[in-house]
Formats: sequence, structure tokens, C-alpha cells
Amino acid sequence: MLRKLCIIVAAAALAATPLPSLAQGKKDSVVMGMTLEPPGLDPTNAAAAAIAEVTLYNVYETLTKINEDGSVSPLLAESWQSSPDLKTYTFKLRKGVKFHNGEPFDSAAVKFTFDRAAAPTSTNKDRSLYQAFASVTAPDPETIVVALKYAEPNLPFLLGQASGSIVEPKSATTDVTQPVGTGPYTLGNWAKGSSITLVKWPEYRNAAAIKLAKVTIRFIGDPAAQVAALLSGDVDAFPRVAAARSLAQFKADPRFNVLIGGSRTKTIVGINERKKPLDDVRVRRAILAAIDRKAMIDGAVDGFGTPIGSFYTPGSLGYVDTTGINPYDPELAKKLLAEAGVKTPLELSLKLPPPSYARQGGEVLAAQLAKVGIVAKIENVEWAQWLSQVFTGPHNYDLTIVAHVEPFDLVKLTEPDYYLGYKSEAFNALYQQIMSTPDEAGRAKLLGDAQRMLATDAVAGFLFQPQLITIASKKLKGVWKDVPQFENDFSTWAWE
Repeated sequence: MLRKLCIIVAAAALAATPLPSLAQGKKDSVVMGMTLEPPGLDPTNAAAAAIAEVTLYNVYETLTKINEDGSVSPLLAESWQSSPDLKTYTFKLRKGVKFHNGEPFDSAAVKFTFDRAAAPTSTNKDRSLYQAFASVTAPDPETIVVALKYAEPNLPFLLGQASGSIVEPKSATTDVTQPVGTGPYTLGNWAKGSSITLVKWPEYRNAAAIKLAKVTIRFIGDPAAQVAALLSGDVDAFPRVAAARSLAQFKADPRFNVLIGGSRTKTIVGINERKKPLDDVRVRRAILAAIDRKAMIDGAVDGFGTPIGSFYTPGSLGYVDTTGINPYDPELAKKLLAEAGVKTPLELSLKLPPPSYARQGGEVLAAQLAKVGIVAKIENVEWAQWLSQVFTGPHNYDLTIVAHVEPFDLVKLTEPDYYLGYKSEAFNALYQQIMSTPDEAGRAKLLGDAQRMLATDAVAGFLFQPQLITIASKKLKGVWKDVPQFENDFSTWAWE
């Protein structure tokens, strides 16, 4: 009797034990790690890249889609044509698409989205792009025509960014917390400070192609905790993870794929040119001369970066190496400060957002500036504080460190209220000339001129183009290696 009881107990225990994943079939959920939590879930009204990392192509969709190799393909627009002068684009929209709330997607929604982005009260990070639209017309429900004030050869790419997400007019005002899009996922739950869960939308037009029923995004800011979460299996993938010092361990572990990819990101020391003595180009050039880029790359991103000398990255059209315009030269830095009449020590604030590249890089920068008589007083701020104090206004800072992730953002330097405070009629005219040049070779030459001008004007402390590390379970497919923009397209993710 006792033996029989033991057998029953053992059988019950076995039944309660989870079966191996192979026996259960393919998994249909994933847990992804992210460094920063987004401040909201409407990518059309705030600049934080973390919003796009959660929502782009998942909750919201755009007219066009940017692929891993940087190419552009149709999404909500089935096709498009441009005029020879690249100033008019006609988009044919996909039929039969609806928003999560059941409202139809049509040209009226696109026109509403673009007009809203261009409005004087808009907080869209690319508002200047939409304000450059001379007109947006909807001749029929399936056609949208965009006429620009100047030629824009990159418009199909630019409309594939998160700022071009098409919103549903009736729900637009509540998208920050209750996002409504046309994408394959809807918001399941947002546990503030911890995680966001997205769930598959069964009414998506191509729902059968979406393999993941649920995606949980966990926010883990500490680099050591990121590594621990991967090794323990608490997260299945961590794009742009701060794991450079643990790469050997991950490469030796057969459970993981280690992907080291390129980006169009530009990590810079932002300099507030609205403030004295930073409005003097000699002082800005002194700051650049005090910066040893190699030491910054080693200290901020453990060597995973390529030096840059302008607001432009290797691999982009017309790239030229401008690092020689402002080389590392501490003695020159001291001389330039003296020429500008600056008495040392010069005290400057250095406001640093949470990412490790900024916090670690800030320590290196402060030490380098100290050698030439500049005292950088470090102030660590949360991301929301950085956005409100530094980026959007009142621009209350002297120096900062931040990575700009957008590929085509030279236009930002023509905006009078941009946080760097750079004002140059010569650069503005050159940028308009670039946009008005339809042939690619001509644009490439002018882009080289623009890079040299920005370096000569010492618009910022140009540091490096980061190489981004992604670590994912070897059984998880569809995770990108290269990152033309910050996004995580869960529609392509699937378990083997």
C-alpha cells in the first residue's frame, strides 16, 4: 500500500512539473530588455527614442518602412511616386486597413497626422519637416499628395520614422497613455517603472504572419543587471545592451547570439551656445581640443565606437572625415581659452542623462576638461528631466552628453529653437542648397561642405558613432543586427 501511494505521489509531482519547451511546441511570447522606459507612448509628440523602441511598427505604422539595411519599403502606402524635382510625392494607400478602435485608415487620417505634426503647438521632434510641406491634399480616400517647399530626396525614409506614425484623429489626444494605431500589437499593460506588455491584435490585416502573441518589455537601466537578466534567462533578448565587458562570456555561451551592428547614431558633447562664453567659437574649439576621442570611446562604450568630427556618420552619403579639424591638443585648448579672454578655472554645468555612455563618458570628459582649466560640475538627471530642462527648454545647461539616433537630422541645426543654440545663416543657406540639388553626386559634395562647416564652427563636441551590441537567445529569429534607426520590429520575431 505504501509503495502504491509513493507511485501516486511521484506521478502527481511529475504531472505538476512543466514539460520541456519542445514538448509544449513553439513559444509564442518573448521578454525583451530595454535600458530606458519611454516617457509616453505617442512617438509623434516627444523626442525620446525609447518611445519608438516600443511602438514603431508594433502599435503604430507609417506610410513607409525602414528595413535593417536602411532600405525603404511600402507599409501603409502601397506605392509612391515623386516629381522630377523631388518636391511633390504622391502616395497610394493600402486598402481595407483599420485602427485598433475600429475606425478606418484613409487619406483623411494621414492628412490629419501631417497637419497636426506641423501645427505651431506641435511637439513632434520632426516638426520642421512637416512645416516644410507646402500642402497636404487628399484627392480621394486612397491617395495622399505631399507638396514640399523644397526638394527632399529622403522623404520616403523620413516618413518611415516614428515621428511619421499615423494616428487616429478621434483618439490622438490620449495616445500618450492609450495608444491607438494600425499595427499588429495593442497595449496590454504598462507597469510604470517596470515593464510594458504588448499583445497581438487578432484583427490585424495579416495576423497569421505575426508569430508572437505577447511581448513583455522590461526596463533595466543598470549594466550589471542587464547582463544578469540575460544570463539567468529572465529576458530573451536585449537590443543595444551595455554588455561590452561581458562579451567573451556571452560568445562562449551556446544559448546566445551576439550581434554587433552599425548605426547612424552620433554621440556628442552638446554645448549650449546661448550662454557666454560658449557663444565664442574659440571657447567651443577649446573644449573640442581638450577631448581625447579615443579615451572617450574607451571610457564611455568600452571601445565600441568610431570617432567622428561632425554631426554625420561614416557610411552616410557624402561622408568626409573631419576629425582632423579639431584634434586632441590640450595646449591649444589653453591657448584658445586665453585668446577668448576666459579666466580659468571656468566652471560649467555638465548634465548627464541615465544611459551608461553618458554617465561613464561624463566622468572621462570632466577629467579631460580639468586638465585645461575647465571645471565640469556633473549633475546626473533622469531622462524626463533631461528632455524638459536641456532638450525642449528652457535649455538650462552648459554641457551635456547625448546620442542622436536619427539618420538624417542636419536640418535640426537650422532650427532656431534647437537645444544647441547654433545660428548660422551660411549653414542654413548651404542646407537649402543641399535639399535643392536633385542629383546625388551634387548633394554628396555639398554634404561634405556642410560637415566641414559644422566642424569649423565647433557646433558640438563630436565624439563617436557607437557600435551597438544586441544579445538574444539563439532560438529567437528576426532580431536585427544593424540599426538604421532605433526600433524593435516584433512582427519579424519568432521562435524556432
